[in-house]
Amino acid sequence: MTLAFKGWVRTSLIDFPGHIATVLFTGGCNFRCPMCHNADLVLRPGDLPTLPDAELWAFLEKRVGKVTGVVVTGGEPTLQPELPDFLQRVRALGYAVKLDTNGYRPDVLAALLDAGLLDYVAMDIKAPPEKYAQLSGIPGTEIARIEQSLALLASSGVPYELRTTVVPGLLDVDDIEAVARWIMVSTDSTDLTEGEIPLPSVQSVEYILQQFRWLNTLDPALAGRAPYAMDVLHAMADRARRWLPRVEVRGG
Repeated sequence: MTLAFKGWVRTSLIDFPGHIATVLFTGGCNFRCPMCHNADLVLRPGDLPTLPDAELWAFLEKRVGKVTGVVVTGGEPTLQPELPDFLQRVRALGYAVKLDTNGYRPDVLAALLDAGLLDYVAMDIKAPPEKYAQLSGIPGTEIARIEQSLALLASSGVPYELRTTVVPGLLDVDDIEAVARWIMVSTDSTDLTEGEIPLPSVQSVEYILQQFRWLNTLDPALAGRAPYAMDVLHAMADRARRWLPRVEVRGG
């Protein structure tokens, strides 16, 4: 059985650092994040057309050396049982692979890392632990799964980034600082106090604050909600840098 994709951006210069990439979207997700702007992929993947398998492989075979990376995003790709076989075939053509994930299936992430199938991972961190269920849309969200995925990435040697979409009314500057400190604790065995120098594993963490996009949100109540001004996001980044040296703002 082949992996069914529900969306495709054939060429991207921004989705995979250091690569000209093609971006493939899987359908279905184990979260119901209110700010998600891929609601059809999450809620109604069966209503979306499936990318023809032959068309995709013809593109990949033809573009070897011109396109250098394949991004698999969603939805949540780790729900797809065909994902490892697909990535093996992609790697056999010589492409680098980036995975976008919510980190809620650490067993799958571990298997992909152990098999050497990933060259870069982008993992969403929705909120500090006490707000995770609200921002993931899943009551009883198991925080330990997120922490396990963070620890896996920190020890993998594979480049990765962590990112939070900053939704006005749901996350504020204190929440972002709390996320940064949680990341620091989860990616290093030493619990530092503010002002101490992070250890190398923490210094390598790239944390991205993403601007909120109000179009086509899964929760209609967020439609039209104004995003934070960029100076507010940069102030949040400054607070986060108390715990993580590498914090950037994306979007705007």
